[in-house]
Order: sequence, then structure tokens, then C-alpha cells
Amino acid sequence: MTATLKRYGLGIIAIAATIVVFIVPLAFMVLTAVKDRKEASKLDFSWPTNFQLVENFNQVLSARKFMLVTAFVNSTILTVASVAILVVLAAMVAWVLQRRSSRWNALVNFLILSGLIIPPAIVPTIWVLQGLGLFKSLPGLILVEVAFGLSFCVMLFRAFIASIPKELDEAAVIDGCGPVRLFFRVIFPLLRSVIVTVIVVQSVAIFNDFQHPLYFLPGDANATVQLTLFNFQSQFTTNYNLLFMNILLITIPPFIMYLFFNRQIVAGMTAGAVKG
Repeated sequence: MTATLKRYGLGIIAIAATIVVFIVPLAFMVLTAVKDRKEASKLDFSWPTNFQLVENFNQVLSARKFMLVTAFVNSTILTVASVAILVVLAAMVAWVLQRRSSRWNALVNFLILSGLIIPPAIVPTIWVLQGLGLFKSLPGLILVEVAFGLSFCVMLFRAFIASIPKELDEAAVIDGCGPVRLFFRVIFPLLRSVIVTVIVVQSVAIFNDFQHPLYFLPGDANATVQLTLFNFQSQFTTNYNLLFMNILLITIPPFIMYLFFNRQIVAGMTAGAVKG
């Protein structure tokens, strides 16, 4: 009886903590986003007497020459391109490192771990991008996102590839598969659970990234969704309803992704951790 009570008690505490930490702020944000300016200025947790969902949405969307629309387009291009390159490149690197032993493996492993530990150097990265002619451009920022996310993805893929028997590679080679065909026809389809995990985790991280676009992609024409919040904060300092509507619109895409793919994320993370 005591054990059962303790188990349910811990569950109730966990649910209560989740409600306080996640549900309450989300509800406050939604309620403030649909209020008018006068009610929103009170910043209290109350039901709005005058719903202005459509009006607030239209004002935020059309502000600064539809800057939010441009930001969503930029963030979508940035996220899709970066994640696509990360998935393919990280899987290929992890496969080579796991399957082929050489004297360079120790150095490569050190560099991968360094990518997780050492913080990014902003000024040297800007110099490199300027030298390549990619500073203040989406392709340059895509390369930056790929570089900073590659270490995590390689480690995740490598842990899962370690569980795939080498006999599959040998059988495919005997059947006449070359290295490229072997990877894309045999190995890559087996990485589905980890691929989903990498796609969701990296998509949310890149879509919500504020620091890298701020440093490497300045300018209103190149704004991403997180930079619009930074720009709108000064414009809507007293218009909390519009500010929270902007926050709500930015929060919806990552929230939907986690809502629909949370099981795949956990499955991919667990598979990599256990099988590696």
C-alpha cells in the first residue's frame, strides 16, 4: 500500500510540476495574445473580455512590411537545407568511422568531441565566411548550422551503426554493391529511427536558433523567426498582446513537431544509447 501510494504520489508530483512549468506559461501566453492592448497591459492571468485573435494576428503579420512572413520563409529554408545536409553527411561520416579503422580515427574522434565541448568562435567564423563571400547570406548560415550540429549527429548515428552487423556490408559487396550504393541502399534505410530523431531535434534547434542568425545573418531582409522577436520587442514594448502573439506564432511549429514525434525522439535516443 505504501509503495503504491509512493508511486502514485510521485506521478502526481510530476504532473503538477509539468503543469506549472509548461502548461501555465503556455496558457498565459495564449490568453495574453488574444486580449486587446488595455487588458494585455495588466499582465494578469485572466480570461479576456474582448477577444482580438484575428486583429492581433493581422497586425503582427503585416508589421514592418510583413517581416514575419519573410522570417518564416528564411527559417524554413535554413532549417530544411541544414537538416538535410546534416542527416546525410553525419550518417556517412559515422558509417566510415564505425566500419573502417585507421590511424586517423583517434584524431577524428577528438575533433568530434571538441565540437561538442569547445564553444564556437564568432569572429574567426565571420572572417572565414567573409573570405568565402558567404557572410550575410543563407548559404553561409546553413554551413554554420551544419558545422555546429555535426558532432552531435555523428555521435548519435555512430552509436546506432555499431549495432548493425558487418555481415550485411559484406553480403552487399559480394552482390556487387559499391560504397555509395551500399550506404544508400543497405545502411541508410536501417537508420530510420535515428534519422527521425536527428530531423526533429535539429529542426527545432535550428528553427529556434537566435545567436547564429544574429551574428552571421544581420539585416531585416535576412531575418529569421527568432530575430523578429528581438526586433518586435522594441516596437511592441507596450503592446503586450502583439508581442505575445508573435511569441505564440513562433512557438507553434516546434511545439507541433514535438507533439507528433516525441515517441520517435525517445526511441531514437534510447536505441543509440543502448546499442552503442
